[in-house]
Amino acid sequence: MTLSWTRHATDGAARLGTLHTAHGDVATPVFMPVGTAGTVKGMTADAVRSTGAKLILGNTYHLMLRPGAERVARLGGLHKLADWPGPILTDSGGFQVMSLSKLRKLDQDGVTFRSHIDGSPHRLTPERSIEIQHLLDATITMAFDECTPFPATPDEAKASMELSMRWAARCRAGFVPREGYGLFGIVQGSVYPDLRQRSCEALTGIGFEGYAVGGLAVGEGQAMMFDTLDVTVPHLPETHPRYLMGVGAPDDILGAVARGIDMFDCVIPTRAGRTARAYTRAGVFNMKNARFADDGRPLDPDCACPLCTRHSRAYLNHLFKCAEMLGPILLTWHNIQYYQDLMAGIRGAISTGTLAQFAADTRARWGRGDPSAAELR
Repeated sequence: MTLSWTRHATDGAARLGTLHTAHGDVATPVFMPVGTAGTVKGMTADAVRSTGAKLILGNTYHLMLRPGAERVARLGGLHKLADWPGPILTDSGGFQVMSLSKLRKLDQDGVTFRSHIDGSPHRLTPERSIEIQHLLDATITMAFDECTPFPATPDEAKASMELSMRWAARCRAGFVPREGYGLFGIVQGSVYPDLRQRSCEALTGIGFEGYAVGGLAVGEGQAMMFDTLDVTVPHLPETHPRYLMGVGAPDDILGAVARGIDMFDCVIPTRAGRTARAYTRAGVFNMKNARFADDGRPLDPDCACPLCTRHSRAYLNHLFKCAEMLGPILLTWHNIQYYQDLMAGIRGAISTGTLAQFAADTRARWGRGDPSAAELR
């Protein structure tokens, strides 16, 4: 039996479920920390596990360039190499080819490009992307697609979507079914409802273990993203997991879960951790701000991460002011913990039919902000 998903409860369009994989079960809705090159930046695998994360993401484009998919396979696969026996989802490389590579040349068969690292020439086709992900031993393999840029005219979006659908069929043919493994198709079509519907119909006609919504969070704004989900998600099977690719601002997650999305990934919590931005129950803070220099309180008193249980805001401010590597490490850990706590809260709310109230309360706390240490005296 290939990878599967079980639905346990609903709250409006929101779904509570379990993803069943060869490398363990995952409760959904779920946020996947991004481990692009085989590591969640700044964290050991044990640290990531301590936050409650069960599923992480790797990337075909980056891992094919270094250390190389064949080398990863010789070393026992990405699970062994990265000390992550749990499930791993690998992005197909389509987005990175568009956003990072040099001298990209697209044709009907695939993409020829030069590495952003050293300029070396490479080629990715649907078949090669699937082969690389197989060599990595990805639990969830993503179909190779063209990520349609924004904005795009209807004709440009149509041509791009139709190419991705042809590639999706080739990915399905190239995928090797295994117990507990799965291949996800990716819906494209920019912000055009008719194209999104046609893409859904094409993918469900091919048949996949899960369905991703791609081509969003590329500049269209939250309102347009939600509008696009509203006209897309109803055309996806109720029986399969749904993944919104590359979307991870907490407010976006709340809105997307309410529209029936089950899986998320984004670099936001790790990138923010490296740039002194802290995600907390009271909102987002810049930890380089002078107001934290004498603040002896924990960053987030309701958080169980090592930063919040052992250190003060003043210490974190000091670490960033001194450019000490411990600052980004601790804050990345905290941000991932915050995201996992948010998802646990979402799952609990769906189970009790209180998601709307949970979302309202969460947004209200962000809106109230954080009192300064002086205000609490």
